[in-house]
Amino acid sequence: MATTTINYAARASNHAGRVRALSVAGAVLAAVAVWAIAVPLLGTHLVIRFGSGAAETVGLDYVVGASLAASVAGWGSLALLERRTARGRTIWTAVAIVALVVSLSLPLTAGTTLSSKAALALMHVAVAAVLIPALRRSGAGPQHS
Repeated sequence: MATTTINYAARASNHAGRVRALSVAGAVLAAVAVWAIAVPLLGTHLVIRFGSGAAETVGLDYVVGASLAASVAGWGSLALLERRTARGRTIWTAVAIVALVVSLSLPLTAGTTLSSKAALALMHVAVAAVLIPALRRSGAGPQHS
């Protein structure tokens, strides 16, 4: 008689990894959607300036790169916190919300026009609106908080 052993922990971990990867992709797509509406459709010129430096245009490549980097960093920090503490998701959620609030200072101070500031801020909010709830719910095990 043959016996089959199923590793449920590995299945849950694989599922969480897939969900988290899709969450990252969704967050990037959310930022791209805001860019696609603001720039080609509405004609907004996304221009930023840091201090007295030269003005720079925010292109689609920068939007994809920045949202991908921030999303992967969020995923990594959540995974680390889940390994280090029983309340990892709760701590991560608080840190993610603070990070969103802090990140909003960038478009609000570096944007050169009101429309540019609004579009850039909406990108930050769009990424967070997808990423925070999706990663929070993707945990491998139950956490009551």
